[in-house]
Amino acid sequence: MFAVFHVAECALHAVLRTEPGANGRPAALFDDSRRKSLLLAANPAARAAGVEPGMTAPQALARCATLVIRAPQPAAEAEARAALLAVGFTLSPLVEDTAPGVCTVDLRGTDPARRSRDAEAAVHQLRQFGLPATAGLARTPQLALYAARAAGVVLAVGDEKNFLAPLPLAAADPPPALAAILADWGLRTLGDLTALPRDEIVRRLGAAGLALWQRAAGGSLRPLHPVARPLEFVAAMEFEHALETLEPLLFILRRLLDRLVLELTAAQFVAAELQLAIQLEDETRHARGFRLPEPTADAEILFRALHTHLESLRTAAAISAVHLAAIPARPLVRQQGLFETGLRDPHGFAETLARLVAVVGSDQVGTPQLEDTHRPDAVRLAPPAGVIPPAAPPARHTPAGLPLRRFRPPLPARLEFSGRQPTYLWTGQFHGPVADLHGPWRGSGDWWQPGRDWSRTEWDVALADGGLYRLLLTGGAYFVEGEYD
Repeated sequence: MFAVFHVAECALHAVLRTEPGANGRPAALFDDSRRKSLLLAANPAARAAGVEPGMTAPQALARCATLVIRAPQPAAEAEARAALLAVGFTLSPLVEDTAPGVCTVDLRGTDPARRSRDAEAAVHQLRQFGLPATAGLARTPQLALYAARAAGVVLAVGDEKNFLAPLPLAAADPPPALAAILADWGLRTLGDLTALPRDEIVRRLGAAGLALWQRAAGGSLRPLHPVARPLEFVAAMEFEHALETLEPLLFILRRLLDRLVLELTAAQFVAAELQLAIQLEDETRHARGFRLPEPTADAEILFRALHTHLESLRTAAAISAVHLAAIPARPLVRQQGLFETGLRDPHGFAETLARLVAVVGSDQVGTPQLEDTHRPDAVRLAPPAGVIPPAAPPARHTPAGLPLRRFRPPLPARLEFSGRQPTYLWTGQFHGPVADLHGPWRGSGDWWQPGRDWSRTEWDVALADGGLYRLLLTGGAYFVEGEYD
């Protein structure tokens, strides 16, 4: 059993799928390599308006004034071919790139009960990609191709003779010379041709007649020429017209990303990292890597990571090309400890952090960690952990002394001295005479690092009206750093 996926006018739809909202409008593909541009293909909306292949551009516009005119784009056609093959790999590892817009899949060895359902899901996937595909299921690749061309969505051929008989003779692609001869004989359908003895067709028309008769009879079993699965998950697109706004870039990136995710899933991989490169018209290049908090093959999560970065990106020139790569990894299988707490949505958490970074800067977002120094409150920001480890065991020897409740920021203070001893303390929140004083305690460090050296002097001060405070002298100014319980 074989499945064939068919995309009519694939070169045209390959171009239209890269433009938001273009698939619903009348559109045609013109050959711009000649002096007189001729129409190569038209979508159903254009055909309904009377546009036919072979017309010139003025003739087509005369029939349909709203016609969208496009030229072939090899990069878009290559991407459409890759999307078609990626869908084929979701059904079987044996996939043949038969022709432009035609993909043949060997379904032998798959579950017969699921073939039609899986083929229908694959067709809907291709249509979401912007490729209006149909599928045919049959005993031979040729017969499956006929079924795909005749299908609305999916057509499985059971009764081969009754299916083939009414099909027009043009479905078997006869050579022009043979087509003229058979028309003179009055043969119009495949059934008319196969009703004649095969030996007589061979005797009169030779090897070409035999090949045509066999195609009309549904073809024979043949080995496919399968393509290899991709070893690298890469997508690229060069733009005919440079992009100046975010919306069309995001639309194309989503097309590329959907195909990459499908290839990853078919190969039983997930993405551990995304690498984005944007080529600008001024020949500069912007590149960025996205290390994911957890490997995933969810297109929505991956797209949000790209979107969050690009919505804050400003370039000096328009975008002429884009390159996207997914670094594969095996799906993460992890059993957490009994008392470990993991993030409920690590990707949502990472996206929130990325938005914060875009607003306040990368040096202002992270998890505070104490630095290896004697400088009080010296911390650095580190990337947040994906899993919260268990709480550390309590200290064997609990700290002695009263807890200090720090004021953040410290309260500016003014002092009245008698000799070298402070006798009165003023702050914006309290004041009073100093009843007792212990200190000073001096500390300094980091003198070997320019700009990071520090020096401070501390006292413990008790006021006559009550209250025990930490007094601090640093940078030539006095502060009340905190209050003891």
